Amino acid sequence: MKAVEIAKGVYNVGVIDWNIRDFHGYSTERGSSYNSFLIVDEKVVLIDTVKRGYEDQLLENISQIIDPKKIDIVISNHTEMDHSGGLPRVMHYIGEQKPLFCSKMGLKNLAHHFTHKWNFHGVENGEELNIGSRTLTFLETRMLHWPDSMFTYCNEDKILFSSDAFGQHYAGYEMFDDVVGHTIMSHAKKYFANILMLYAPKIQKLIEHVVEIGLDIQMICPDHGVIWRREPGKIIEAYARWSQQVPEQKAIVVYDTMWHSTQTMAEAIADGISKEGVSVKPIHIRSSHRSDIMTEVLDAKAIVVGSPTLNNGMFPTVSDILTYMKGLKPKNKIGAAFGSYGWSGESVKLVREQLEAMKFDMIDPNLRIQYVPDEEGIESCVAFGRQIGQAVLNG
Repeated sequence: MKAVEIAKGVYNVGVIDWNIRDFHGYSTERGSSYNSFLIVDEKVVLIDTVKRGYEDQLLENISQIIDPKKIDIVISNHTEMDHSGGLPRVMHYIGEQKPLFCSKMGLKNLAHHFTHKWNFHGVENGEELNIGSRTLTFLETRMLHWPDSMFTYCNEDKILFSSDAFGQHYAGYEMFDDVVGHTIMSHAKKYFANILMLYAPKIQKLIEHVVEIGLDIQMICPDHGVIWRREPGKIIEAYARWSQQVPEQKAIVVYDTMWHSTQTMAEAIADGISKEGVSVKPIHIRSSHRSDIMTEVLDAKAIVVGSPTLNNGMFPTVSDILTYMKGLKPKNKIGAAFGSYGWSGESVKLVREQLEAMKFDMIDPNLRIQYVPDEEGIESCVAFGRQIGQAVLNG
């Protein structure tokens, strides 16, 4: 990717990672990008760097605009290594004592990440920095999604440099929302569900604060994915909706199976839910990635989980998805547990305990079938599904 001017004197000089397919447990089938932004004014400012290994490409992109050594100030909105990994190389190249602006927590994090004695400036929330014809304002966004996270807002251009918020793991030469089109929203939804769902209450407060102070946002530049230039309000509205976690009339039946008995139950339960007029999707765990399952969880009302019993416990893949789900703290869900078993049958009880720990409203009773479901067993699964469907409609 070459440097692209996104506003007069403002450039995206970041890089595309076409080949990454796993981002700490999140599937990135479309790759990703590490966006970095250059503002050329009386002072030349670089906002965020890139993942280690991509520094030379970053410096080459900057060189298309200006000699990187003319950079006066570096801003680190977020210290996670996909954005700060390039800092040592960049700072060494432009001059170790150039000012490095970050949040107060960012200062602490960078000191832990790197041993370099850089010229740190830990900023206050709302602090401003004049760089000539522009003023930059720093907005603390702690725990969105790290303690150090902050936004940088360019007052004159009305551009929000939003770090990891409003981003997507998406690799493409199509750099803007209006070029990619509506399909980018599915990537943004997946990003929210797997990175930011846990922090939904903080996102609500942040959006309320932005409205309260009347921040005029004409463009949003996240550190991953496309830049929102035509409809920045669209992604803000989506975040407001997703952060409220108001579910749709939708159910997912998440399961794994050993000899297809639990699968047979899952499909019959889904059939019963569908008969009540509720949208439903059965999801076989080993045929899906946990991050795609969580994207479905985001707006589902009912989460139905099935597991066979293995060694007196849950099937390992079921335990994995429940652990992952629990960490992201989905809200406002109905839960139900089911499964087949041979001689002990503990898995369904253990699944239920995990869903109860997430404070789901549970469907009673659990549904267990020994060995292979017969005709009567299939009927009980359909009836269980109908019960879940009714709960979704009445919830």
